[in-house]
Amino acid sequence: MKKTVICLSLLLACLGGAAHAGELADANALFAKKSYPQAEALYLKLAKAGNAEAQLHLGEMYFYGEAGMVDAAKAREWFGKSAAKGNKTAIAALEMMRQRELRRADLDYWIKGYDGAELRSGQFACKTPRIPEMSRQNDEIEAVSARVLKWQDCYNNFVRNLNEASPLTKRIPKDVVDLLSKEEMAAATAHLNAVRANLAEGARVSSKLLLADYEVWRKATDAYVGESNRIVNENRKNEIK
Repeated sequence: MKKTVICLSLLLACLGGAAHAGELADANALFAKKSYPQAEALYLKLAKAGNAEAQLHLGEMYFYGEAGMVDAAKAREWFGKSAAKGNKTAIAALEMMRQRELRRADLDYWIKGYDGAELRSGQFACKTPRIPEMSRQNDEIEAVSARVLKWQDCYNNFVRNLNEASPLTKRIPKDVVDLLSKEEMAAATAHLNAVRANLAEGARVSSKLLLADYEVWRKATDAYVGESNRIVNENRKNEIK
């Protein structure tokens, strides 16, 4: 009789395991189809029954917001239950959540703090040269031209470097990327795109203003030089006469 009871218990356990495996596959299929409410309900049923994989997936749904909203407390709870059963992925998820708390400042820096300072400093800090309204002496004309050419080289290098650095999400360290949630990565991407746009627009406006001043200077200087040469030539003609 005892042997019969044991065999019956084992049979029921096997049938129960098979049923849970089938339900877990169903839940995974629902999740893959993005039927999140239905997947959540089935994962929750299995998780409450002690299924470690269902507990893991339920924690992931709460962590990533696929259960309707992000709920870190519930994510940690279900990751913890799964980890207690030895699920390595759940153990890693708990460590990831711990690292997110420890490195909150690093995450926030890329989400809203980064300003691209290194992209507009040092060799890329293109100081706007002083351009007078007009130049009368050759040495001043040469000096102004040299300053503008130097600025032009700096500006071209700035643009080249900015383009090479884009998208600026490439600058986020991998260990930080690994800790960002989907929503945080989207926010960081939007912030970095705005930083790049502001850098590019600021440089474009500065370039436009400088080139406009340079054109005014060039025309006024050319006019002065032309008039000076005309007067000199006229005087020479008068001297010959």
